[in-house]
Amino acid sequence: MKVVAFFQLKEIRFAISDTDLAAMRDEMPDVEIVQVDDEASLAREIADAEAFVGWHFPRAAFGAARRLRWIQTALAGVEDVLFPELVESGVILTNGTGLHSTSIPEHTLALVFALARNLHQAARLQAEHRWGRFEVIMHAGGIREISGSRLAILGAGPIGAALARRAQALGMSVRVLRRRPGVAVEGAEAVVGPGALHELLGWADFVVLALPLTPETAGLIDASAIEAMRSSAILINIARGEIVDDAALVDALRRGRIAGAGLDAFREEPLPPESPYWELGNVIITPHVSGYAVDYFPRLIELFRDNLRRWTGGRPLRNVVDKRLGYVVA
Repeated sequence: MKVVAFFQLKEIRFAISDTDLAAMRDEMPDVEIVQVDDEASLAREIADAEAFVGWHFPRAAFGAARRLRWIQTALAGVEDVLFPELVESGVILTNGTGLHSTSIPEHTLALVFALARNLHQAARLQAEHRWGRFEVIMHAGGIREISGSRLAILGAGPIGAALARRAQALGMSVRVLRRRPGVAVEGAEAVVGPGALHELLGWADFVVLALPLTPETAGLIDASAIEAMRSSAILINIARGEIVDDAALVDALRRGRIAGAGLDAFREEPLPPESPYWELGNVIITPHVSGYAVDYFPRLIELFRDNLRRWTGGRPLRNVVDKRLGYVVA
């Protein structure tokens, strides 16, 4: 069995270590793992490969992958991989679901606390060497407490579920939106379906987007959704930029229609210097780092290694994506 490994995504590059490669070869001697570092080499090596592991499988290489049966992507979001040829094929797609279920909820709560306590305004005053106590207290609707506040989580995958448990432990009232509202979420006082979106948005003090990007979720947070939110509410996006209508959100933030936003994902990345988000004083921008963890790569390799064992042993794989829905169905 031949596996091609290709870890290149925008500015991110990674390679499986020699130690990990040797361990997998010792454990599974019938498996050949070939690492490549450019798309030309990928197109050449994938021709006789049975499996692929990496950040992203380029659509252009799919036609040459005549023996391909399994793609393991390191990412949780798979929208870039779900091109029609793959969806219609018998190739199994597995993803990195679960690898971010600590780092992203913690990053989300960091944004919630920073925006609730106006730490972003305090940082601006620090850069200006100004005290400005009341500027911090009154900025963007004023400082508020987390305990007793209302959190709406849109999405109930491992990230949304982990966030619900943590938020409930902090004294927040949590409600979750999911495709199947009949399935309970630990830490949530209520679980609602997509039809209750605007009602949920009107209830919440904080709204967190933890949804996969699918045709159903693209543009979900549009002008009408933002209009349904409280004027004191804060929006946190740690999902995908395409879920939000940028023009509508920028307009709402400029007008004070909502109090603020914490944004880690954007439609265009890196975020262009001319983006109006940079100039908004009620926004915290982080450069798509919510999923980063010091031990992320070791955990990723262990997930791949476990799935490789399962593949060679004829057992079911972990994190199989429903290619029609665009995510792993728990």
